[in-house]
Amino acid sequence: MPDGSPAAARRSVVVSEFTNSVLDPAAPMLGPVENGGTIIANTAPGCWGPMITPRLRGGHEVTTPVFVNGAEPGDGIAIRIRDITVTSIATASGHDSSPEGFCLGDPYVAARCPVCDTVWPETHVEGIGQDAVKCDRCGNAVKPFEIVHGYTVTFDDTRAVGLTLPRAAAETIAHDANHYAALPDGSRQHSILTFAPSDMPGTLVRMRPFLGQLGTCPSMAMPDSHNAGDFGAFLVGAPHAYGITAEQLAQHKTDGHMDIDAVRPGAILIAPVKVRGAGVYMGDMHAGQGDGEIAGHTMDVAGSVTLQVEVVKNYPLDGPVLFPLEEDLPPMARPFTAAERAKGARLAEKWGVGALEPMAPVSVIGTAANLNDAIANGLERAAKLLGMTVPEVRNRATVNGAIEIGRAPGVIQVTFLAPLSRLDAVGLGGYAREQYGL
Repeated sequence: MPDGSPAAARRSVVVSEFTNSVLDPAAPMLGPVENGGTIIANTAPGCWGPMITPRLRGGHEVTTPVFVNGAEPGDGIAIRIRDITVTSIATASGHDSSPEGFCLGDPYVAARCPVCDTVWPETHVEGIGQDAVKCDRCGNAVKPFEIVHGYTVTFDDTRAVGLTLPRAAAETIAHDANHYAALPDGSRQHSILTFAPSDMPGTLVRMRPFLGQLGTCPSMAMPDSHNAGDFGAFLVGAPHAYGITAEQLAQHKTDGHMDIDAVRPGAILIAPVKVRGAGVYMGDMHAGQGDGEIAGHTMDVAGSVTLQVEVVKNYPLDGPVLFPLEEDLPPMARPFTAAERAKGARLAEKWGVGALEPMAPVSVIGTAANLNDAIANGLERAAKLLGMTVPEVRNRATVNGAIEIGRAPGVIQVTFLAPLSRLDAVGLGGYAREQYGL
């Protein structure tokens, strides 16, 4: 564990190291970075590359957590996302299936070779295509996942748009996969470009990069992609080494795996702290995605990230709160304009209401095994945060907000205009004022 003394803290920490896809609070952290300092990282692609790399134990390859000076359990970490830049030239993705026999209970966590029965086998790449990943011990193709319908996409030099490619071009890229993926030197994944999928060529896509994983270290060892209420549910009673109870999942997770497309440059994320030093980590950068990530996966890319981190003392929640960019807010949750407030003031005067209560947007994250339960979790968290009843939150989210889907099967945002005084009471009002110019 890094020395958490003020003299040891650095103004900035550069991260080029990755976990083996497990977030472990007992493992060494990087840093410490000072309260208010900067974390700069070169991130590796998430989902698909790690998913076809059996030695990785969580389905993603996230950065080694960073110790933030002054962060203690029960606090929060405010993370200002200063920059996200895609460095990959191309990537591949698609809708998946999991062939039988290639895992011990969970293909994300415990891949196995069905021939030599090795769990987490070391593997290498021979050729291209969906049988290219081979077991070092027996030479068998090991594929805990396969692509049912997929695509290879390359990006223009300005990183504004991408274009899906036909088979010949996808195979050309597959033969030099690590180059086109721009895999960081510390990454140990096989690039998904090796599979060369090409089922929908000629499709133009917009790039709008964000981080699918951003948060703090859970308080027990947990596969990274399962640090959320939906994916984490697969750990409950699992037969592999990372199996846990439902109570342990609720107690220890921090919901760092959100896949919410508003977690992008300019947004402010408040994450719960469950271990000393917080352990800020990131990864699973996406080049773009619609709400819900309904295919299960999107365009995973390598990239550079700059964050500024700040301790929020006595944070009242066990999950994240987001202050998105104003343009990312649902229409009903956007701050009122001066003209709208003037009209509201005239109504208040007419009906003897008194002064209008200042309000600010806030987005509370909810996660669970399914979307209905995730909504209930988000509503309960919002009520706890703001000292309201759940019925009041339901009303406010209806007339001044929306429920948004981050990821199916179970990540949502309860986004609405909240009384600024309630945000002030829990130390978050300043972030709302900063973000929305209030």
